Amino acid sequence: MFEDEKRAAALAAAGEILGGMVIGLGTGSTVAELIPVLAARVRDGLEVVAVATSVATEAAARAAGIRIASFADLSRIDLTIDGVDEIEPSLRAIKGAGGALLREKIVATASVRMVAIADSSKFSAALGSRRVPVEVLPFAREFVMQALGAIGAVPELRMAGEQPARSDQGNLLVDCAFAHLHDPAGLARRLSDIPGVMGHGLFLGEIDALYLARKGRVERIERP
Repeated sequence: MFEDEKRAAALAAAGEILGGMVIGLGTGSTVAELIPVLAARVRDGLEVVAVATSVATEAAARAAGIRIASFADLSRIDLTIDGVDEIEPSLRAIKGAGGALLREKIVATASVRMVAIADSSKFSAALGSRRVPVEVLPFAREFVMQALGAIGAVPELRMAGEQPARSDQGNLLVDCAFAHLHDPAGLARRLSDIPGVMGHGLFLGEIDALYLARKGRVERIERP
């Protein structure tokens, strides 16, 4: 069921892509449903340039025939489409399960419009059911782990087999459980204030609209 919902949400959001746009492509299983849709439109003559938020997304987009640009050469993106791990009605979200949270945050912030796509399992009344990913400079690992504990997190270093998982930047990924998320904005500030934290997965003001697939239809929710 969720795979069908992901596909439906991706197809609906693709309608926002117009010729001449610079498109940010997110990371994850829902965006994976968007890439073939966009590639088909490119084959039909749509001219766009895409910026990928991860090595995996870039490889998939290139293989599908989508033109890729380096974000290092850009300062603005017209539209970014990305998935979420959890999102609430106010469009505050948690992202980063795919390990691309830092690039995703940068691309989202640089975008004129940021659109999230999600299946029904990602929608909740309030944030808190998912862990908050944090990208950490390896040099500061233990210092950051202790600092995260001091602000109420139960931090867990993400592993890839027997080795720590790494982001595309070579940073460590720490998944933080919190007893509650009553003040996401305050938590975001506290996370950003820890030296060695390169980024976190709280997306509180970046998302402008959500395409949510549930109950056999796709609903578009715009930020108030």
